[in-house]
Amino acid sequence: MSQSTALNPVLTITDAEFADEVLASDVPVLVDFTAAWCGPCRMLSPVLDRIAEEAEGRLKIVKLDVDTSPATPAAYGVLSMPTLMVFQGGEPVKSMVGARPQRRLVEELSDVVEL
Repeated sequence: MSQSTALNPVLTITDAEFADEVLASDVPVLVDFTAAWCGPCRMLSPVLDRIAEEAEGRLKIVKLDVDTSPATPAAYGVLSMPTLMVFQGGEPVKSMVGARPQRRLVEELSDVVEL
């Protein structure tokens, strides 16, 4: 498992870690369904890093590569990259498709978590 650090506050997980890291989390989790070949995913990455730093303890952000871990995206009907899905109490509560600037993403997340 890849640990989040001060340099990289976003944890990279696999299908095998999804239940422990996301479904069992006691704070809301933003899952970035991403792929190495996805240009908008790369654009979104620094935005997610900044939000993860600012929201530490209130929101957990993880990345899941859809090519190396295809079971989880299939289970949640993820078809486009990037898809951002917020899980709370083990259930998906919000889904957004596509890259967006930090301010807009923070606004969209405001009904789920205070950032």
